[in-house]
Amino acid sequence: MAMNNDIQNALQMPDAVALGRAILNAYEQAQPLFEEYATKYSSPETYKEMMSFNPDPMNVRQAYLDFLKEITCDPQAMIRHQTDFVQDFYVIWQKSIAKFMKRDDSHLATKMPLNPDRRFKAPEWEEVAIFNFMKNSYLLVSKYVDESIKSSKDLSEHEKEKLAFYTRIFTDAMSPSNFAMTNPDVINETIKTGGENLINGFANMLGDLRRGKGDLNISMTQYDKFELGKNIAVTEGRVVFQNEMFQLIQYTPKTEKVLKTPMLIVPPWINKYYILDLRPGNSYVEWLVEQGHTVFLMSWINPDEKYADKTFSSYIHDGVITAIDQVTSITKEEKINTTAYCIGGTLLATTIAYLSATKKDIPVASATFLTTLLDFKKAGELLLFLDDKQISNLEDKMEKKGYLDGACLKKTFSALRANDLIWSFVVNNYLMGKEPFPFDLLYWNDDPTNMPKEMHKFYLHNMYSKNKLIEKGGITIDGVDIDLSKVKVPCHFISTKEDHIAPWVATFDGSQFLGGDVTFTLAGSGHIAGIINPPAKKKYGYWTNNKSAKSAEEWLKNASESQGSWWPHWQKWVTGLSGEKVTARKVAKGIEAAPGSYVTAEKAGD
Repeated sequence: MAMNNDIQNALQMPDAVALGRAILNAYEQAQPLFEEYATKYSSPETYKEMMSFNPDPMNVRQAYLDFLKEITCDPQAMIRHQTDFVQDFYVIWQKSIAKFMKRDDSHLATKMPLNPDRRFKAPEWEEVAIFNFMKNSYLLVSKYVDESIKSSKDLSEHEKEKLAFYTRIFTDAMSPSNFAMTNPDVINETIKTGGENLINGFANMLGDLRRGKGDLNISMTQYDKFELGKNIAVTEGRVVFQNEMFQLIQYTPKTEKVLKTPMLIVPPWINKYYILDLRPGNSYVEWLVEQGHTVFLMSWINPDEKYADKTFSSYIHDGVITAIDQVTSITKEEKINTTAYCIGGTLLATTIAYLSATKKDIPVASATFLTTLLDFKKAGELLLFLDDKQISNLEDKMEKKGYLDGACLKKTFSALRANDLIWSFVVNNYLMGKEPFPFDLLYWNDDPTNMPKEMHKFYLHNMYSKNKLIEKGGITIDGVDIDLSKVKVPCHFISTKEDHIAPWVATFDGSQFLGGDVTFTLAGSGHIAGIINPPAKKKYGYWTNNKSAKSAEEWLKNASESQGSWWPHWQKWVTGLSGEKVTARKVAKGIEAAPGSYVTAEKAGD
């Protein structure tokens, strides 16, 4: 039977000679990688490490065993779940037959998730019977597995959450969208290009293996499209101070007059600071300068083994307090405004509490906390990685190196959003054979920093594990009891509604432990997009409520929603605490131009 002309025109048969050359070239490129990998993992030290590999890194085995025991002890519940599953599966089967026969299937209702799933955007997932059946079968199985775990009566909430998360990692990996033969987009691309997409995808994989020095390090963006100081982190400024912990950047004013009270930004030490200074037009730092702030920012060192004994106290004294002293000295002002992001806010709140306990008049006029946890009781999915056994495993890793490798934390954050940060790139890069989109945010996301051993041990034990920061005297810094209720300066918490790292309910709870005037604003979107949201984008919106509330839920119930970015709303608040306008301050020549060598160095000391 002759092939339809339209199909013939769409189908590109591969050039056998070119295809053979491409495969041979890929094989030749792969050989050095295979040899490097073999050498890397054949040393006695590496072999010993591999043999001591923990097959249960999330300490989930016992939860699985308890879950299976509950199922066997309650067969009626298992039968109910199976009956419901079979009934829904039968409906899916009927709908698939109806699609295949081109009959109306609108009368066949299933209990499928209503939220759109970006993995199944291609029209074939809905229109073609076989793809529709695969999609709905997969979603149905995932749904019932998740519901079976969450309906458990014997498991604790923490065990259920951990078990559900670990199971979701597996079900996400098994999605039909992740395989070449069951993804219509990949099939169409393979037909259209004659298989060239798969050859390109293999080349992309080899490139990622080279980047990871034998380990697969999936590319999330086009790294050669970005250069710090050239098209990212480009807000003009100078490094005006540095010590072994951080560089202090002062940014060049863009207005003739500036607010009298300067602004110090404390970024997380777990990431590089330029999330706050991405490309022009998408930079919080740039916007602050344009609003008339004298902006200073701390750029933390990326520590190596020499920093193993640096403590939380080191980050307070040689970090934040030193930065505050430098800003007051440079500007000749007695008080400064402060803004901190994520765990930088945890550090700032602890620092202000320490200063409040040791000084009569502290040099801080206000504090803004962006997605900051002080109460870690409801700290979200990260708690699933941080029970006692898992913390012990992390400590073993840190003992060997003197620090926790930033790549380890990057993998953890990627696992929290595997479909977005792992599998979408597997499909795009390896199956479709395309380059990832040049995205500044993902360039930053793939540029992690290390955690000093002693500092990180203190943080994990006292914050995530024991939740001691909210206790009066729960932690001590150089013999001084930390009491958050002594923080009397005006504070503004900015949290985001879809935050999976610092859930807004938890940040709200933490804000209630401070002793002064606290303003709380809830922005739309997530941990990063909700914060880095310039007004020009006109996206997401935010909620405000000036009335006191006993709980986060009560606060939101009575909150008012506004459109657009929270930045101008916050600017009105901080302006009221910043005094009159003064002549813009000139920036000294200092040490070097921003962004500074600490953020561009691959490791501390490079």
